[in-house]
Amino acid sequence: APPGHTQDGGQETSFRWQCVEQPIGKLLFRRFLEGSPEFAAAGALWAEIEAFEQCEDAEREAAAKKLRSRFFTPGGSEHCGFLTAAATAPATG
Repeated sequence: APPGHTQDGGQETSFRWQCVEQPIGKLLFRRFLEGSPEFAAAGALWAEIEAFEQCEDAEREAAAKKLRSRFFTPGGSEHCGFLTAAATAPATG
């Protein structure tokens, strides 16, 4: 089904709806990520991106630099090697 649409029985089944928009689904999915060694870095990245979105404008550049070195740089403490080059490219403009 297209994003935002329901499948049989009117149940929304998209990842965004279940694991991002629904508080209990989000909590359970985050706990799953944090509790799995192979997914812990992804869970930490998600938490840090949400914190970044709350940053004051003056703090954003330093916060972005910290995110890049921790998660996007090979050899970083929690490198997320599954991310594509497009996903980790610094924003332009």
